[in-house]
Amino acid sequence: MRILDRFRDLRRDRPDADNPDRTRLSTDLRTVEQGFWPKVKGLLGRVTFLETALAAYYCAMDPKTPKRVRLILLAALAYFVVPLDMIPDLLTFIGFTDDLSVLMAAIAAVSSEITDEHREKARQKMEEFR
Repeated sequence: MRILDRFRDLRRDRPDADNPDRTRLSTDLRTVEQGFWPKVKGLLGRVTFLETALAAYYCAMDPKTPKRVRLILLAALAYFVVPLDMIPDLLTFIGFTDDLSVLMAAIAAVSSEITDEHREKARQKMEEFR
């Protein structure tokens, strides 16, 4: 089952003037769904925060996660996925500092919502990759 199907009620093809959060969540969800796994696979062994990003991903995709938390995490994950950012990821050593900063700030804001189950899924996925 595709992730977007779980969030069917949040998807819109056009902006929703009455609910900008719904439009933002839908846009970020599409961005993350399309780019997250290729980005993670391309960064294996290159950055140390992938397991943290995976836990945030699993929390954002969990239908039990409150909408506000999903908005925060999906925005941070979308920034992580999008190739154009403040500091280009191609720059060795410093290229991911902005991605890490945005992700850590988002996680700090919602850390109580990232459950042991999300962290365990992230650990298992990292083991699969190794």
